[in-house]
Amino acid sequence: MPLVDIDDAAQCLSGLIDRALAGEEVVIGRAGKPVVRLVPVEPVKVNRRFGALKGSVCIADHLDAPQGKST
Repeated sequence: MPLVDIDDAAQCLSGLIDRALAGEEVVIGRAGKPVVRLVPVEPVKVNRRFGALKGSVCIADHLDAPQGKST
């Protein structure tokens, strides 16, 4: 886990991102001290179920009424 200086990180950010995505731990430092760690974002798992909100949403009657022609 080598420490990358913030100035160097700014110049080669794309490469550092590739290294982090490959599983390498990338630490960015300022004045020789670790400041942040660059890690991949975990994908958000969405548990969707069709019809899960059935019966919990009401539509007002006037919203279903046919609209008159506008002139």
